[in-house]
Amino acid sequence: MKIDNFKVEEWFNMYESDAIYDLADTCVESLSINELLKITGADTDEICSRRLNYGDIHGSSRLKNAICSMYQNQNADNITITHGAIGANQLAMLSLIERGDSVVSIIPTYQQHYSIPKSIGANVKTLFLKEENNWLPDLNAFEKLVGIDTKIICMNNPNNPTGSVIPDEMLYKIAEIARKSNAYILCDEVYRGLEHNGQISKSIADIYEKGISTGSVSKVFSLAGLRLGWIAASKDVIAEVNHQREYNTISVGILDDFFASLAIENKDKIIKRNLIKILEGKKVLTDWLKNESYCHCIVPQGGTTAFVGYDINLSSVDLCQKLQQDTGVMILPGETMELDKYLRIGFGNNPDKLKTALNIFSDWLKIQ
Repeated sequence: MKIDNFKVEEWFNMYESDAIYDLADTCVESLSINELLKITGADTDEICSRRLNYGDIHGSSRLKNAICSMYQNQNADNITITHGAIGANQLAMLSLIERGDSVVSIIPTYQQHYSIPKSIGANVKTLFLKEENNWLPDLNAFEKLVGIDTKIICMNNPNNPTGSVIPDEMLYKIAEIARKSNAYILCDEVYRGLEHNGQISKSIADIYEKGISTGSVSKVFSLAGLRLGWIAASKDVIAEVNHQREYNTISVGILDDFFASLAIENKDKIIKRNLIKILEGKKVLTDWLKNESYCHCIVPQGGTTAFVGYDINLSSVDLCQKLQQDTGVMILPGETMELDKYLRIGFGNNPDKLKTALNIFSDWLKIQ
């Protein structure tokens, strides 16, 4: 199977190890095992006594029941466990998409959502979000793209990289458009739970019978090192996914399953911790934007990233390469997400380092 180069991941592979200030990171400051155990009050003897066998093939009942607490209408039979959300997205697409199918993908988004369908041989139509629409879908344009032959719609909410959050009423309208075509909606919801107003968005799996939600513990729970995700969907979809899954997963790690269960069972504590860090970083970012004449941005409403436009005569790739070479500040170019003249900046980590790096960036912009 031929597939396009994964631009975001390749950029990290090339530049992350040399960065002094990493503003491309999309996670909230990661939890250590000690921090996780302190937050959850877990018994270390329970961990150390575990035998390192395969564990439950589709995920433990404990983990799946914990995940169900993040939804309104899902039970354990609607859940399967994957190697991160990246595994969840891939499995859902491989299970449902065939050569010649029609796919609609809302961009910018994680590249999986259009490159995997394209590699399968699907006809991929794209709807580009626009800054003038606050990075929210134009429903009239969306409805024109979704035809009676549309097999699946791919999107993410809250959005990476823009930080936009689709209002619930708009999400219902998107579901209604999909329903007319009997299309699936695959919604990558890895940032769901990190809405900045504290109000968790509806999940597509809860409001639409053919909605497929993917999630993970990487962003919301600051546990990217566990490499654990999931799919929430109808039993029919889960059965198709599990059929495909036997070829590439067997099971996730038994310790990953255990630690993820602990985290999700204590989601209120961890989400509170992470929102505090996100809002601190967001204030640093918005204060910087007020005084930075070369940049502009729709203030993000969810997640950990902002999509910042700029007004100098460099492509985003050239800008980010030169910036890092000159200063050690790493930023992700918008071109890696199909929109040039924008930069993705993460603000979920150390606010002091963020402030320092943004000031370095401002000084650098002045001499270009």
